Amino acid sequence: MAKRKRVLKWQRDPEGMRLRILEAAKQEFAGHGLAGARVDRIAAKAGANKRMLYYHVGNKEDLYLAVLEGAYEKIRAEERELDLEHLAPPEAIERLIAFTWNYILRNPEFPALLQTENLAKAKHLKRSTKVKSMHSPFVEMIRTVVRRGVESGDFRVAIDPVQLYISIAALCFFYLSNSATLSVIFGRDLLAKEAKDERLQHMVALVLAALTGKSAASFAKETAKEADKEKPPKLRSPAHHTA
Repeated sequence: MAKRKRVLKWQRDPEGMRLRILEAAKQEFAGHGLAGARVDRIAAKAGANKRMLYYHVGNKEDLYLAVLEGAYEKIRAEERELDLEHLAPPEAIERLIAFTWNYILRNPEFPALLQTENLAKAKHLKRSTKVKSMHSPFVEMIRTVVRRGVESGDFRVAIDPVQLYISIAALCFFYLSNSATLSVIFGRDLLAKEAKDERLQHMVALVLAALTGKSAASFAKETAKEADKEKPPKLRSPAHHTA
């Protein structure tokens, strides 16, 4: 009877247990890297034990790969919800940049996991049978936006969608992953709200300038004007009233 109860406890909610293990593992790998991560800590945080963890996911490296695949799956799924195909091409690119920027801000474990895997020369990701298939539709989505932009006259060049996305990601990732050292070097708090807003505006202006052939300054001015429109009008001081 005791053995029967243990089996039921293990398998009462297998998918829920697997998700809890993956979430705990994501935090552990992001915080400690693959070498520093401990299966005991992952199991304890998930409310499991090592036997249950191996049963639901596999060994430590299998678990790490599952976390990596899950991280890519999450961002690609949210990107599909951006509805870029129904936006004017410049607006679609602006939305993609804003999403990428805000996604990293909301999910700091994502760049941490990528950094760990890059240090390993993508050794584990090469084993994945899922990741490449996730990226093909995403690349086609960007390609379609760029093609529409060229056809409409909004964009002057048909930039390779892979190069375009890597450039957008690089503009976001470098700033955020190096914000601590850059803040000290330049004497600015690069994670202050005003600094983050300025960075997003700069990235949008830079990428749209490359696509359209216009100056980045023209996009910065347009963005500033839009921001000013959203501000409430200033009240005039009584000292300025005339009789």
